[in-house]
This record gives sequence, C-alpha cells and structure tokens, in this order.
Amino acid sequence: MRYSILLEDAEGVSYFEDRDVDLELKTFAPPAAAFHVSGEYEASRFVFLTLPAGWKGIPHRSPKRQLATVLSGTFRVQAGSGEVRDFTAGDLFWAEDITGTGHASSAEGGEPVNLMVTQF
Repeated sequence: MRYSILLEDAEGVSYFEDRDVDLELKTFAPPAAAFHVSGEYEASRFVFLTLPAGWKGIPHRSPKRQLATVLSGTFRVQAGSGEVRDFTAGDLFWAEDITGTGHASSAEGGEPVNLMVTQF
C-alpha cells in the first residue's frame, strides 16, 4: 500500500515523496484470521469535505498534519516545488506542510471532489 506525502524542505518549500505503509501479519479482530495491519496512528478527528466542480484554492498551508482519502473525483495538488499530482478515488494524500509556503489544490475533471480528512 502506497501513499504520497507532502513534506517541507529547510526553506519551507513543500515537495512530494512516495512511501509504502509498513504492514505486519497479526490478529486484529479475533476470532477472525490474521491479516496485514499497519502500526497505529493517534488521530484527533476526521471530517468529510466536498469541493465543488471547478473549485480552485489559493496557496495555503495544511491546518494540521492530516491524511486525505479521496472518495470520488480528481483532487489536484501543486506542491511549493511546482510538482503537480492528481489523486482519484482510493488514493491517500498525507499533508505535513504546516509551517512553510504550503500548496494549492483544486477539483478537476468537471466533477466535485469528495474527501475524508483525518487530522493528527
């Protein structure tokens, strides 16, 4: 399982990095058979968001460390480095750009973007 994470360099410019989730075979929900599970992450809350079709955001920092799960639509993110990535249903986008120049995001493809955002 892979996800993209938005980090900041020493100058505060955000950039993308791809990471794999470390999984371990263990019993998670006994008596069900064991399956692969990641380590635990403490989260404070989650919200659902809908970006209207054609919505374009201005450059901003993430309000908190957060993980967005794209439920539908095409969610475009431009890092401060200039790199642009599109995320679609099932993609995970982890944002940790909370102090630097931030990123810009938009709803592409002529349809709304539905996200579930978990904040840490």
